[in-house]
Amino acid sequence: MNNSKISIITVVYNREDLIAQAVMSVQSQDYPFIEHVIIDGASNDRTVQVIKSLIRDEDILVSEPDKGIYDALNKGIRYSSGGVIGVLHSDDFFADQSVISEVVKIFENPSVDIVYGDLDYVSKSDSTKTIRHWIAGQFSKDKLSWGWMPPHPTIFIRRSVIDDYGTYDTSYRISGDYDAILRYFSRGDIQSAYIERVLIKMRVGGQSNRSLNHLLIKMREDYRALRCYKVGGICALFWKSLSKAHQFF
Repeated sequence: MNNSKISIITVVYNREDLIAQAVMSVQSQDYPFIEHVIIDGASNDRTVQVIKSLIRDEDILVSEPDKGIYDALNKGIRYSSGGVIGVLHSDDFFADQSVISEVVKIFENPSVDIVYGDLDYVSKSDSTKTIRHWIAGQFSKDKLSWGWMPPHPTIFIRRSVIDDYGTYDTSYRISGDYDAILRYFSRGDIQSAYIERVLIKMRVGGQSNRSLNHLLIKMREDYRALRCYKVGGICALFWKSLSKAHQFF
């Protein structure tokens, strides 16, 4: 493990049209010690060829079948060697070139375990057009029972926290990230720091809102995670959904 290194994990499958922007977004960061771990689920388009044309010697590419996004993310964690780990989805990109260096500066405080910030949802066809603006806000444990969560792609976490509290639960299809967030933020004495600005741009049209069936699966899985960590129930699920309304304005 290298404590000065940041590992960014990207899981991808058949994204030949978008993966280049994600890779170049990592490479454009002004912090020099970044390891990009790319886990491809055996894409059958040109995704792997695009990645190979851009990847650096210090980066890692694994292309093989997986058992879903959370299995692939766990695989990325196993292959990574940084002291801090972040996730950049294949459809996403960093808001600017100084995101990682700003995150690293906060982690210079050894008491900080997790750093997170805000996120913009942008148009799939025009990434300069913002559709939703997600302001995470400061964390308190009381907020968890009101459905609070920070945007998953903006979270950077010390490897020691993952070692202590576990990786993603692969029994979830859609809400494995929410389960992990509740686990990390509700248990133990985890110290977090909030960066009050947009760190990640995410294209709309993700897994959780792809169809009514996906939304129903997500609601059931969210409720399961809430009950598992005893931080809320139906009311928390309701407020979690309602809290997203202001992001459109």
